[in-house]
Amino acid sequence: MTISRRRVWAIARKELQEYRRDITVVAAMAILPVVFLVQPLVQVFTIPVSAAAALRHEHALLYLLGVPVLVPAALAAYSVVGERLQATLEPVLATPISRAELLLGKALAAFVPSICVAYGVFALFVAVVEVLARPEIASAFIQGPELLAQLLFTPLLVVWSIWVGIAVSTRVRDPRTAGQLALLVSLPTVAVTTLVAFNIIPATLPMALVLGAALLLLDLLGWRATSAFIDRERLITAT
Repeated sequence: MTISRRRVWAIARKELQEYRRDITVVAAMAILPVVFLVQPLVQVFTIPVSAAAALRHEHALLYLLGVPVLVPAALAAYSVVGERLQATLEPVLATPISRAELLLGKALAAFVPSICVAYGVFALFVAVVEVLARPEIASAFIQGPELLAQLLFTPLLVVWSIWVGIAVSTRVRDPRTAGQLALLVSLPTVAVTTLVAFNIIPATLPMALVLGAALLLLDLLGWRATSAFIDRERLITAT
């Protein structure tokens, strides 16, 4: 099937404009990252220098992987139910746009701000730690493997959460319910990243490869499953 980039971008641009108008979406993008910044910052500025050696064996920085899980889920949850609320879903589905183009456009609209927020929050945190924290704590807290994990796992987590959010959005009629349900469904993923951050799940290279492969598989399966939910007749009749 030929996919028109112009149609995909048109859908994405429209979605981005809707995000800016909805206060709940903007609030989610602002509040959720702050929630995940509190615990690492408290740890950085309260831990004694004597604990720096032990800190090198922990992976608290991976706690911030919760941001690319929850932010895109909140955004994508608005993608279909928001259209239905504004009575623009039927006109969009009446156009000659294909199912893949519609899904890619909505996914792109959630992916771009989510990846920017996730990387932006992480970069801000690293900058604050490097500038304001004590050198021993900063060097123990900011380590190469954790930086690499943030760079590589963030896109995979964002894509998975987008499929979750869009799938939920096709099944409910209220935006708030969609957002809450999408966040709830995303909590198991947050639980895994938190367990790794607190060293309950060992943060080793084999484990990273296993989790990365699992996420990639989930992203592919999520695309197929969410595509099945984008059914014109079902969305129009709300069945």
